[in-house]
Amino acid sequence: MSTISSASSASSVPASATVTSANAISSAADTTAAAASARASAAQSVISGSTGNASLDVSSLVTSLVNAKVAGQTGSLIAQQRNDNTKLSAIGALQAGLSALQAGIAPLSNGTALGQFTVTADGTGLTASGSSSAATGRYSVAVTQIASAQTLSSAAFGATTALGTGTMNVSVGDKSMSVDITPANNTVSGIASAINSSSSNPGLSATVVTGTDGAHLILRSSATGASNTINVSVGTVTADAGLSSLGMTSTAGASAADPSSITSVSAMSPWTQTESAKDAMFTIDGTAGTSSSDTVTTAIQGVTLNLTAAAIGVPAGTPQTLTVAQDTTSASSAIDNFVNLYNALVTTYGQVAGFDSSKAKGAQGGPLLGNAMFNTIKSTLASIVSSGVKNGSSNISLGAIGITLNKDATLTADDTKITNELTSNPQGVAALFNSTTGVAAKMTKSLNGFLGEGGLIANNQNPLNADLKSISTQQDTLASYSAQLTHQYQAQFTALNTVMATMNKNSQYLTQLFGGANSAGALAKGKGG
Repeated sequence: MSTISSASSASSVPASATVTSANAISSAADTTAAAASARASAAQSVISGSTGNASLDVSSLVTSLVNAKVAGQTGSLIAQQRNDNTKLSAIGALQAGLSALQAGIAPLSNGTALGQFTVTADGTGLTASGSSSAATGRYSVAVTQIASAQTLSSAAFGATTALGTGTMNVSVGDKSMSVDITPANNTVSGIASAINSSSSNPGLSATVVTGTDGAHLILRSSATGASNTINVSVGTVTADAGLSSLGMTSTAGASAADPSSITSVSAMSPWTQTESAKDAMFTIDGTAGTSSSDTVTTAIQGVTLNLTAAAIGVPAGTPQTLTVAQDTTSASSAIDNFVNLYNALVTTYGQVAGFDSSKAKGAQGGPLLGNAMFNTIKSTLASIVSSGVKNGSSNISLGAIGITLNKDATLTADDTKITNELTSNPQGVAALFNSTTGVAAKMTKSLNGFLGEGGLIANNQNPLNADLKSISTQQDTLASYSAQLTHQYQAQFTALNTVMATMNKNSQYLTQLFGGANSAGALAKGKGG
């Protein structure tokens, strides 16, 4: 007898393996008919045995009788099991189609699909990207200076010379740190290591460059811009052998075009500025702007500019055109994906709830034909697709941007018209797919409800899985009953077989003694004892 291992295993049956309820009923009828035939064979076996023609085939007889006894219930459970599995398979196929649509329309429902922009420059050295708030248009951008980070080099010292002990305060812009200089770190390399390893490092790196004149302490700001200058001060020094001369003050340039300058504490051992701190300088449509970084995020709404030295041009300040436009390719692809996924779902509708008149009567309808859950899902999504979205005082529909609703409930996308609408009427397309009341947003809300915990899908799967679990329990019980019945019949018919064998033996003896219908026995011939 077939059983199922668990209720959950039913949901893994493929949609293509669906069996109609008519076939299930037929299977139950076949099981009952086979049992009746087995019962007749068993009866004939008993008759044959009782007439002495043959001994009973106890094993076959018991099997036939047990099967006949449980055939009705066995067939009913198998039919019910197949029917449940068929419905679960259909619901699983529907669930897969809904989940694919849910995931596929996310870029349209959350606004990211229509919030992508292409930003291109017709010159060199200038790149850019746009966010969902980018202002489309053509901009004349001229770069005259890129941002730079200050780099300083100290006077030369002996590589292993102990410079003294004390406290060194180092700042970059408005951030600072304090470093204790001790006998363990008071060489040039020791000071560099102490600066780099400090947990309060304000944003600079320290290295040592050794030349013919000695070892130089090199300080580099990690941040560009005129405001990120480096300052060094040294407190009271003990055993001073050059530590106090490391004091230095930086001053930003008087204008963005002017470099930063430095003043060393020691005129005998001065610092050298090898790179000044400067802001980037540019104009956009004639309006001048500066930035402490070569990544400019505030000059054009929603656009990030990335400046390089190559953008300065020849002569300096030569403008180039920056074009900001909606990425119609990505948006059109997202809309096409929505159409394809919806059409795939409509195909699934036909597979799980369609009607095929060419099939045998009773097997023409899909397992979910007439199902309330299915009808609710289908009508809800169809209503969203066919209805428009309010746009000001009027409505805008899928048809307005090139998506046609066909008689068979599928959609057809006119890619050319969609691209044209994205270019000429981006506000209308954005309204149709807005992230609150747009087509995809409303569909996502409904799909979340259908597929979520306690939703229509789960509420229809749970009773079927519970029923399959109950069927499995009943099949186990029936199997135990069949085993018990087999044991009982085995004992009874084995005993009967023994009695019948004894009776047949006695009958043969009496026939030999008294004779039969066609012969005289031993007593009749006077040969009796």
